[in-house]
Amino acid sequence: MSMTTPNEGNFTKEVESQTAKIPSMVFLGLAVGSMAVSAGLKIAGCSKTALFVGQWAAPFLLLGLYNKIVKTEGHD
Repeated sequence: MSMTTPNEGNFTKEVESQTAKIPSMVFLGLAVGSMAVSAGLKIAGCSKTALFVGQWAAPFLLLGLYNKIVKTEGHD
């Protein structure tokens, strides 16, 4: 029985090569920006919209982490 390392598909390689071009500060800026907009919406009395926008921070930070991993580790 031989063990082979799975390779990424062409689509995945293309996505990773494009996302690696985005500076990491963009994702951090988007996360902080969504928190600031959320705070502004909360102050303005739009509580449900503020919660919705505030939840964007975590996905932006996760995308930034993925971006950093692709930059440092590369892809298959």
